[in-house]
Amino acid sequence: MNKGLNVSSRPPYLIIAVLMVGAFISFLNNTLLNVALTSIMGDLHVETSTVQWLTTGFMLVSGVMIPTTAFLIQKYSVRRLFLVAMSLFTIGTIVGAIAHVFPILLAARMIQASGSAIMMPLLMNVMLVSFPIEKRGTAMGVFGLILMFAPAIGPTLSGWIVEHYNWRALFYLVAPIAFVILILGFILLKDKKEKVQMRLDFTSLIMSSLGFGGLLYGFSTAGGDDGWSNPIVYISLGIGAISLILFITRQSKMERPMLNFAVFKYPMFALASAITMVLNMAMFSGFLLIPIYAQAVLGISPMKTGLMLLPGAILNAGMSPITGRLFDKFGGRILAVTGLAIATGTTFVFSHLEMDTSYHYLMLLHAIRMFGMSMVMMPVSTNGLNQLPVHLYPHGTAMNNTLNQVSAAIGTATLITIMSIRQNTYTEDLIASAGANATPEMLKQLGLQGMLGGINDTFLVATFLLLAALVLAFFIKRARRAEDTNGANEKVTQKAVGNN
Repeated sequence: MNKGLNVSSRPPYLIIAVLMVGAFISFLNNTLLNVALTSIMGDLHVETSTVQWLTTGFMLVSGVMIPTTAFLIQKYSVRRLFLVAMSLFTIGTIVGAIAHVFPILLAARMIQASGSAIMMPLLMNVMLVSFPIEKRGTAMGVFGLILMFAPAIGPTLSGWIVEHYNWRALFYLVAPIAFVILILGFILLKDKKEKVQMRLDFTSLIMSSLGFGGLLYGFSTAGGDDGWSNPIVYISLGIGAISLILFITRQSKMERPMLNFAVFKYPMFALASAITMVLNMAMFSGFLLIPIYAQAVLGISPMKTGLMLLPGAILNAGMSPITGRLFDKFGGRILAVTGLAIATGTTFVFSHLEMDTSYHYLMLLHAIRMFGMSMVMMPVSTNGLNQLPVHLYPHGTAMNNTLNQVSAAIGTATLITIMSIRQNTYTEDLIASAGANATPEMLKQLGLQGMLGGINDTFLVATFLLLAALVLAFFIKRARRAEDTNGANEKVTQKAVGNN
C-alpha cells in the first residue's frame, strides 16, 4: 500500500486534489471531440466511417488498458502512475494539435486514451483507501462531480469553440493545462511504495486485450452504418467472447491474477455491477436518441441541442456531492430506488414524443431524468466497493470501469439496432398506406414519422431495462468491508448486513 494512503490516517488531500484536476482534464477530453468530427472530416478529407475511429479508437484503447490498472496500482506508486498517465495524455494532446493527416491524429487520440484510462481507476482507488466507509459516500460524491461534470460540458464547450475557432483549438486549449498539471504532480506528489515482487502475465494481457477489445469493437461496429449485417461484428464478438472465457479461466487459477474475478463473490459488489451495467445501457438511450430526435425530427441546430441537454448534465453533476452525503446518512437502497423510479417514469414519458414536442418541455424532462440518474450510479457503485477487502480495491475499480465501457458499447449498439428496425417497419407501413400518389415531400414527412416511431419504441425498451434495475435495487443492503485475508482465493468473511 502506498505510504500515507491508509484509511486510518488523515486523507492525503493534496494528492487527491492533484489527481482530481488531472482526471477532470482527461474526462473532459472524452467528449470534447465529438461535436468537431464534421469539421475534422472536411479539413483532413476523410469519410464518416473513418472519422468515427477517433471515438471508437479512444474507447478501444481504454477498454484494453483499464483491466491492467489493477496490476499497475498494486505494482507502482500513485506518483509514478500519475506522472506516466499525465505524460502520455499531454504528449497525445500536443501531437493532436499539430497533426496534419488523419493517421497521426488517430495515433494522438490513442496515446491520450492510454493515459486517460489509468487516471480514473487510480483516483478511485486512492479515494477508497483514504476515507473510512462512513465518510466514503461524501468523498465519492465529490469524485462523481468531477466524473459527471467534465464530459457534461464537453459537447457544449466543443460546439462553441468549433463555431468560433478551428477544431485544433480543442487541443491547444487542453495542452497547456495538462502540462501545468503534470509539473504540479511532479513537484507535489511525494508518496512512496515499497518494492512489490509482481510480474505482468503477458498471456493474460493478450487474452484480456482480445477479449474486452473484441467485444468493444464488435458492439461499436454494430452501432455503425452497416449494423449487424457486417460480418466483422460477429467475428469480433466471437473472438472477444472466446478470449474472455479463456482469460477468466486463467485468472481463476492464478495465485496473483491480473484482474481478480473473486470480487463477484461479494454479493453487494455483484449486485452493484449488474445495476450499473443495466443503467449504463439505458442511460445511453437519452444521450443517443434525444439529439437525433431534436435535430432530425424537430430541426433544432446542434448548438441548441447541446444547450438543451446542458441543464440536465449540470444537475446530474451538481447532485453528486449531495447524494454522496445522503448515501453516508441513509445508505444506497433508498437513493437507488428513488432515483430509478424517477428515471423509469421519465424514460416512459420519453416514449410518447410527438412531431411537435416543445423545446423547453424536452429540456425539463431530460433534467428530471438526469436528476433521477444522479441518485443511482455513484451510491450503488460505492456501496458495492465498500464490501470488498482493501487488497481487492484495485481489482474492483478496474472491473467497474471495464464493465462500464463494455455496457456502454452494448447499450449503444442494441439501442441503435432497435431504433433502425422499428423505424424501417413504421416507414414501410406508412408509405404503403399512403399509396402511389405520395409526393416526395409527403415521403420525407412519412420518413420522419417512421423515425419518431422508432425512437419512441427504443425509449420504451430503455424503460423496461430501468424497471429491471429498479427491481434489483430493492435487494441492496448497506455493505461492510470484508476482512483481508492472505492469498488470492479468499473467502467472503462478511456479507452485507443491515437494511438501509
